[in-house]
Amino acid sequence: MSPPHDDRRDRLRPTGWRVPLLVTVVTGVVVFLVVRETYSSLLLLPWTAIPTLSLLALGELITAVHTRRRIRGEPGTEPVEPISAARLVALAKASILFGALALGGFGGFALALLDWLHSPHARSDALIAGGTALSGLLLIVAGAFLEYACRVPKDDQENGAEG
Repeated sequence: MSPPHDDRRDRLRPTGWRVPLLVTVVTGVVVFLVVRETYSSLLLLPWTAIPTLSLLALGELITAVHTRRRIRGEPGTEPVEPISAARLVALAKASILFGALALGGFGGFALALLDWLHSPHARSDALIAGGTALSGLLLIVAGAFLEYACRVPKDDQENGAEG
């Protein structure tokens, strides 16, 4: 006889803080150790990751605001298709993990260069790495808000619910 089916186990859960934190810390430590040993042989860091991650975060924030309004059924909005909401949740979860990778990797890179800040090349790389890490943090926040915005409110929280 098979055990009873538990619907709660099959539900998609919000992203917790443990996995992104673990990804950030492990990536940061690995990159820190690698950069400390091999920095002199590395190329310049590209500054283009800063606006790229920042624009992704901005796009997700705007999407989250509009999606939240649509899911809550505010006047002047159309309902969200369930498959669209599922895709947005997948995007949000991926963004949180990618942001954690960027935060840890570029944060570790910046920390590894703290002893080399007397060199203009290292100082430039440290600023770029720090800016990229900050952009990764913005992407984590935007992804978490988009994931939150895709939650279906309880009946008493909906604007159109009767008292």
